[in-house]
Amino acid sequence: MKYIYQYTNWPKFTWDNEQIQGVLGDVRHLQGKIFGQIIALGFKLKNETLLSSLTLDVLKSSEIEGEILDTEQVRSSIAKKLGIEYVGMVHPNRNVEGVVEMLLDATQNYTQKLDEDRLFGWHSSLFPSGRSGLYKIESGCYRTGEMQIVSGAMGKEVVHYQAPAPDVVKKEMDAFLDWFNNEKRLDFVVKSAIAHFWFIIIHPFDDGNGRIARALSDLLLAHSDRSSLRFYSLSNQMLIERKMYYEILQKCQVKDGDITEWLSWYLNCLHRALKNTELSVEKVLYKANFWDKHKETSLNSRQRFMLNKLLGNFVGKLKTSKWAKMSKCSSDTALRDIKDLMSKGILKQEESGGRSTNYELIKY
Repeated sequence: MKYIYQYTNWPKFTWDNEQIQGVLGDVRHLQGKIFGQIIALGFKLKNETLLSSLTLDVLKSSEIEGEILDTEQVRSSIAKKLGIEYVGMVHPNRNVEGVVEMLLDATQNYTQKLDEDRLFGWHSSLFPSGRSGLYKIESGCYRTGEMQIVSGAMGKEVVHYQAPAPDVVKKEMDAFLDWFNNEKRLDFVVKSAIAHFWFIIIHPFDDGNGRIARALSDLLLAHSDRSSLRFYSLSNQMLIERKMYYEILQKCQVKDGDITEWLSWYLNCLHRALKNTELSVEKVLYKANFWDKHKETSLNSRQRFMLNKLLGNFVGKLKTSKWAKMSKCSSDTALRDIKDLMSKGILKQEESGGRSTNYELIKY
């Protein structure tokens, strides 16, 4: 098997521009639309959305590699570093701090030059103890050993990829960093896709290559947005599509430099991430407008609690019994609360009918 870096034209990548232009245009349109919606949010909501997006990105990028981080530790670490205070902050451990430090450096300092020292700092922050699980690894430096991507039980291993030899890693990375810092003609979204793929092909570190590749994507996407404010998570969408993520990488790593399939998948994955974010932001905006409209409406604590649930990710149908259970009150009290909201033009009875009565928010 011949890998992409073994062809004489390496690292000259080629692709069918016509095949990616349509989805690239869609991505660019959505980036602008979502950024405009975010700017319209108030300071508090903007911070909450930023915090949620960055937390999701850290959690999901680690989860792709099989590492499950504590959500509250990640959220607290990001909040502390960005100067955002909220009730219930916890003390994060060093491993969480390291992953957060890498992502925030990539996204908040996206205009700074990327060099060896910065990459080594990221790698050291991912592996502060010099270990990956039970295994000791080379931390904060390029690998000095062979690198294979292998699966299967011991004695029945399947080699999916053999990375470049350790003695050429420095040379390969010098070429990559020169391109990363000095290539000015490419659209930053396309550049983020190429950087991700190129870095994965070199696989310069003992471990953590996937997470660093995704951080590089986030850095260049911040460039594309011209902002350090991150409101969508590519890593989350990549986790959802993890099987295809690995299949496309494996398929393109044995081609002669044509990465059309990788670019097409990456851009479509990013587009789906943006569409999901668009829906989330619309919910946030709707909720903000709802409470602005009803800031003078007289509501009790149970009604406020349940309305926030309905404006969030409420699952199933709203019935009197569910209201009573969730707000810890009697069925009679729940019915009175609901009837009061109906009289105020906030809730209505569902038209579907049936044996039990369901209620829903009146959309405006």
